[in-house]
Amino acid sequence: MKTSRRSAVDPFIVMDVMEAARAAEDAGRHIIHMEVGQPGTGAPRGATDALARAMNEGPLGYTVALGLPALRARIARMYGEWYNVDLDPARVVITSGSSGGFILGFTALFDTGDRVAIGAPGYPSYRQILRALDLQAVDLPTAAANRYQPVPADFAEMDIAGLMVASPANPTGTMLDHAAMGALIDATHAKGASFISDEIYHGIEYEAKAVTALELTDEAYVINSFSKYFSMTGWRVGWMVVPQDHVRVVERLAQNMFICAPHAAQVAALAAMDCEDELQANMDVYRANRALMLEGLPKAGFTNIAPPDGAFYVYADVSDLTDDSRAFAAEILERAGVAVTPGLDFDPLRGRHTLRFSYARATADIAEGLERLKAFMNAR
Repeated sequence: MKTSRRSAVDPFIVMDVMEAARAAEDAGRHIIHMEVGQPGTGAPRGATDALARAMNEGPLGYTVALGLPALRARIARMYGEWYNVDLDPARVVITSGSSGGFILGFTALFDTGDRVAIGAPGYPSYRQILRALDLQAVDLPTAAANRYQPVPADFAEMDIAGLMVASPANPTGTMLDHAAMGALIDATHAKGASFISDEIYHGIEYEAKAVTALELTDEAYVINSFSKYFSMTGWRVGWMVVPQDHVRVVERLAQNMFICAPHAAQVAALAAMDCEDELQANMDVYRANRALMLEGLPKAGFTNIAPPDGAFYVYADVSDLTDDSRAFAAEILERAGVAVTPGLDFDPLRGRHTLRFSYARATADIAEGLERLKAFMNAR
């Protein structure tokens, strides 16, 4: 049976690394997981307790396509608490994870063949979702001097329908400040193009608060999720904020593509937003892990790294060690028992010279992983 041209997307390499790590564990090995961007903690206790109560009270069914009104209102209130932004809850759309938000956003904003600029290195699924929707992803090779974030000069001469940015970014953890974010928004709007801000790692910041695009404009799509700061990866619930005149457009798409985000996940997400003590305890772990990584990776020989302002990743240039990051990652897994992600996932052109290390797991695991990496590099 024939498959579509649109289905010819590349694999998500980190998932292949996860499978190789799982196979090694099935064979009896102890693997330290630095490959996947998944918190080592589960959903906050208040979230699971709230869901248990809801399940005892009655069946969970479809919600309206835009999501539970109480959850939309609570998210809008969070923008006031975190950023001093007065947000109308009517502009909040609950989605099936950030992935559902990307699908809805790209479908609402772009027509077949439109060119959408994304920073490289960047989250690989942007590129593949765009391709599956018959859109063209245009990689912007970002510079270390710009902290691996795009700048207006990167697309000044390009014909684009949109720009997608992420701050804090995956895989680098770098952030855009107000001036940098504003310059990108202004340059995008000057082209008559759409601006999309992936803010999934907001809340996981270390020395400065991340900037939301909503501090600077209402003419943007902002996509976020409960997966990272709220530690709810498997629950598949997120949200997007869209301009007022786009709400009905996105609602019609959501009704037909997804019906709604999972009701159970929405109930848990609403409760998770008030579990601040537990969430900040998770942040204490990330802070400790980050300090270990920034000290331990250079000692192990990974000296050229991006400064992680947020998220829970360190992106390392390993061009002095290899020109095949995928083979190098496989060697590290085999010989050191540490799973890391080759940069090819994030930058198809330059990623053969980079690795991403995640420090989202328990601090003891991070400490052991660094010791294994040091021993591996010393024996090389």
